[in-house]
Amino acid sequence: MNDKELLLRSQTDEALKDWRTKEKSALELLRIVGDLRFDKSIELVLFRRPIYDARPSEVINNLGHAISYISGPITIEDCLHLAKAIDNVENIAPCKVDIGKLATEWAIQQSDFTSHADFIIDKLTPFIEDGENGGALKPKDLVLYGFGRIGRLVARIVIGQTGKGEQLRLKAIVLRPKLKDRYEETFKRADLLKRDTVHGEFRGTVEVTPDGNEMIINGNRVRIIYAKSPDEVDYTKYGIEDALLVDNTGVWRDKEALSIHLRPGISNVMLSAPGDGIPNIVHGVNHKDYDYTQEKIVSAASCTTNAIVPIIKILDDKFTILKGHVETIHAYTSDQNLLDNFHKKPRRGRGAATNMVLTSTGAAKAVSKVLPHLKGKLTGNAVRVPTPNVSLAIINITIKEVTNRDAIIGMIRHAALHGNLVHQIHYSTSTDYVSSQAVGMNSTSVFDAPSTIVSEDGKTITIYAWYDNEFGYTCQLVRLAKYASHVSRAIYY
Repeated sequence: MNDKELLLRSQTDEALKDWRTKEKSALELLRIVGDLRFDKSIELVLFRRPIYDARPSEVINNLGHAISYISGPITIEDCLHLAKAIDNVENIAPCKVDIGKLATEWAIQQSDFTSHADFIIDKLTPFIEDGENGGALKPKDLVLYGFGRIGRLVARIVIGQTGKGEQLRLKAIVLRPKLKDRYEETFKRADLLKRDTVHGEFRGTVEVTPDGNEMIINGNRVRIIYAKSPDEVDYTKYGIEDALLVDNTGVWRDKEALSIHLRPGISNVMLSAPGDGIPNIVHGVNHKDYDYTQEKIVSAASCTTNAIVPIIKILDDKFTILKGHVETIHAYTSDQNLLDNFHKKPRRGRGAATNMVLTSTGAAKAVSKVLPHLKGKLTGNAVRVPTPNVSLAIINITIKEVTNRDAIIGMIRHAALHGNLVHQIHYSTSTDYVSSQAVGMNSTSVFDAPSTIVSEDGKTITIYAWYDNEFGYTCQLVRLAKYASHVSRAIYY
């Protein structure tokens, strides 16, 4: 073996040794993440991505997203030291902390502190001293009316977040019966929860009791209630009190119709679709505008509305929007026909998996329900395409002031990393980004920075935003449900 071959072998061995060291640190980090989650109700995430249940290599890979925050990388060792420091601090309130953000701040500011411990105490002091955030949260009972695409994802998210002080506790699922055999129907529903073609296997256990009246999901006993109409159910008979009911059927859309859900045991109703005569709310934008002790029935708006409103708000806050158009390239939905057949709406009768289908969308009009001063300024349309999930919003806006491409990218980048919209917008610099990469994104949209266009006169802006119209939207709905139920934890993002 010559010197060159010896050097190459040595470099290979060193690289593998270095990788193993990083994986061991990641494993230790995951252990601490689990302890914090179950013992102190503190959830650590990495650049908004969940750490709990992640593989060590996945954690290491996600550190690469630091480039969106700072010019250089951050290390798994720093993340581990910071996690240990958090674990050693007494009396931290239940909270959600982005260890990635802390690590980037440490990389910039470490010369100002004597240790990781001093740094953590400085950054998390409000969570230690703020009495309003202290103590254990009292979980809010949650009822799902319907168990379709959104309902099952709500169940996955809520059950997946169960720790010491879970915020929402799934107590019941209400279904319209389709089979005579109760156990067989519940078993089929449970199987759909466990295995999803788009979102993969549920990371946990799902059992059905012999009588078919309960699903036991990761130890959570969830009552299955079969009813043909909401007015048949008295929820107090199942030990449910003061619950939030999420209607994900889409059958009832206005205040009068949804009021039928306000039965014994139910105090609030949330619709997982645009609503009429009720507040349409996009978390991060207008969720603080309402008193949920008075507004008993609200809508979480639509997936597209949630995807476009945060970006439109950023532009609107900086510039005067004169007009605009939003075109959504939308994944097909169960509302369409699999094969050509009759449909009451134009074009939707043609096979969803074999056609691009031009159709209408109320998303642009719905923007004015969230940002009323934009009423009449935006138009919109949609093209349903043969993909089962992830859509693309093309936002074309004309403004009064003059701007440039770098300014627009900088504005949205800043909003995605700092401030009130960090949950909603993910910033991507990838020139190879495609729709499948957005599956499972917990943000409402992924801002595709490289595709941004600004006209030569600086007054017309075109932005492309990817969004998981199922999971990303459901994450928004759960955020709103927590806020409306007064169980939101303190957040360091």
